[in-house]
Amino acid sequence: MTKIDEGFDPAAHLCARQRWFEDFAVGERYLLPSRTVTDADFAAFRTVSGDNHPIHYDAEYCRARGLPGLLAHGLQVVCFAAAGAGRFPHETSDSLVAFLEQSSKFLGPVVAGDTLYPALEIAELTPQRTTGVIVMTATIHNQRRELVMTGEHRYLVKKRP
Repeated sequence: MTKIDEGFDPAAHLCARQRWFEDFAVGERYLLPSRTVTDADFAAFRTVSGDNHPIHYDAEYCRARGLPGLLAHGLQVVCFAAAGAGRFPHETSDSLVAFLEQSSKFLGPVVAGDTLYPALEIAELTPQRTTGVIVMTATIHNQRRELVMTGEHRYLVKKRP
């Protein structure tokens, strides 16, 4: 028979303490897990996106154009900078209202075998009456320390009730 532990509270089993808009500061960094891009990642994204351009799935097409391999789709690269891969969504479980906007600039190619190192950094805090907008700079470097993507995320977060 399983014993009930009255001292355990599932609601208190949190990955991070709850934060509200005023708890954040410009300059805070969120390092996201590094990941090596694989052929399986390419195949999965190709299936989800429906993109059928040969630059993403035809190695001979890429070689004929002097490319080092299949190029990752830009939207696939953006996915590596998803805040959901880190602790930010856990910290804003009760305060996050919306993911408002995302922008990105692609600065270099990403090919299978590259290891990507994504990070988010709070660049701006804009308070409103009951909420605020958190602007984060998104960056992704590869294993050669090259910056391959930069951009911004905007989140609407509640102020402390």
